[in-house]
Amino acid sequence: MTKEEAVKILKENIQTKNLIKHSLAMGAIMKVLAEKFGEDKEKWELCGILHDIDYEKTKNELDKHSLVGAEMLKNLGLDEEIVEATKSHNEVHKIEPKTLMAKALYVCDPLSGLIVAATLVLPSKKIKDLTVQNVLNRFKEKAFARGANREIIKKCEEYLNLSLEEFVEIALKAMQRIAKDLEL
Repeated sequence: MTKEEAVKILKENIQTKNLIKHSLAMGAIMKVLAEKFGEDKEKWELCGILHDIDYEKTKNELDKHSLVGAEMLKNLGLDEEIVEATKSHNEVHKIEPKTLMAKALYVCDPLSGLIVAATLVLPSKKIKDLTVQNVLNRFKEKAFARGANREIIKKCEEYLNLSLEEFVEIALKAMQRIAKDLEL
């Protein structure tokens, strides 16, 4: 499956503009991480783009979110590693991410939201103006972007062997590269 096909499938299943942008951000971050770890960039990008494919179907039953999505991706013929990463990214299920891809997806998900929130409080509301230090400062503010689970983000050290600062820098640069698509 190509990125274009993945985006088409995403848009067939997700109508919420912000969720589509979140998925594109996740694809960008996952692609850069794959490059860093010498993994398959296209496969990791697809995983990021499609990880929330079921969200609009399951948003009122979050205990089904990611399980339905994993089944959808399996039925589309996607690689088993993508299916398993998708399944384990929802912390509600307490499925321990096993592969490097699954671990990356798990820790990237809340970080992408924190980066968007940190961008939107800037006077310019432009991601190009956001710095790693801005994000780290917001990370310390417990009341800021409460949905961005700091404990999961911090697992970047254990799961990816990256310091929080390195992880934020990688994710921020990946998202800045697609600022136009993110409308940030």
